[in-house]
Amino acid sequence: MKPGDIKPYIDGVMGRNRRMVAKTITLIESAHIAHKEMARSIVDKLLPHAGNAIRLGITGVPGAGKSTFIDTLGMMLVEDGRKVAVLAVDPSSVVTGGSILADKTRMERLSVHKDAFIRPSPSGGTLGGVASKTRETMLILEAAGFDVVIVETVGAGQSEVAVASMVDFFLVLMIAGAGDELQGIKKGILELADAVAVNKADGDNILKANLAKYQYETALHYSASPSPHWSPPVVTCSATESTGIREIWNIVTAHREKLSSVGALEMKRKRQSLDWMWFLIKEGLTESFYKNPQVKNMLPRMEREVLDGAASPITAAEKLLSCLNER
Repeated sequence: MKPGDIKPYIDGVMGRNRRMVAKTITLIESAHIAHKEMARSIVDKLLPHAGNAIRLGITGVPGAGKSTFIDTLGMMLVEDGRKVAVLAVDPSSVVTGGSILADKTRMERLSVHKDAFIRPSPSGGTLGGVASKTRETMLILEAAGFDVVIVETVGAGQSEVAVASMVDFFLVLMIAGAGDELQGIKKGILELADAVAVNKADGDNILKANLAKYQYETALHYSASPSPHWSPPVVTCSATESTGIREIWNIVTAHREKLSSVGALEMKRKRQSLDWMWFLIKEGLTESFYKNPQVKNMLPRMEREVLDGAASPITAAEKLLSCLNER
């Protein structure tokens, strides 16, 4: 493969070559300048072949069983004849920046299935726990023929706006007991949810799960829905016993049919494209700021002055930002 040659990547993705799909995603995630230029060209070429998948975002409180749930849901879908891709966005290692939760080991059945593709991806500290290249990666996977793309995020308790702005359906997984109901009933999280599922509704936990379901239904009653065309339902399920999983998927498809029938899904995706553009603009401006020679020289002094109280944060910020306007 010649340096800078994108044809093998394009052909590999379109030919559904798993090895080349993985290599293309690695290229997309690279911070190398030459790789970034290649990535832009690859995305432009593949864009017309993407967009047909169901995009599902899944988040939840710690211990909600997200990976087990995705493993069970994914297996059901591949057995239905679908091709499933999972982007499992992990917290990043502060030392290496790498992915530390090893999602493939937590999705034992799905990770070895021929019609599934799991890609652990470090969040890199991005807002909402979503890797900065998640949108591009989703596009690559759709062009490679995956008709369901699942994005598993770090978890509720921090901003999940980022993932909600790139998927068709946003599912919030909760569990009953241990005060999780209180954590789950956060207006911001519930306003993003297209559905809430109380997982681990099995054995002695069924009564608690049903109580939690009632509490979430009450909370959702007082929250704004993400769409005027859809009222988010609350259901119970058990990923380990595979109960309620089919019902949740039926909700996902019903949501898609409803929004598509009134043109809301198309409008949602158009807004998401604008969100993507603005995300890239902000990312580019931040990168330019830190690369600016004057900023590099001035930043340590401004930080010291703010810490010492010699300069206000407002003054320091204005001085640093003014460097971008100087030629």
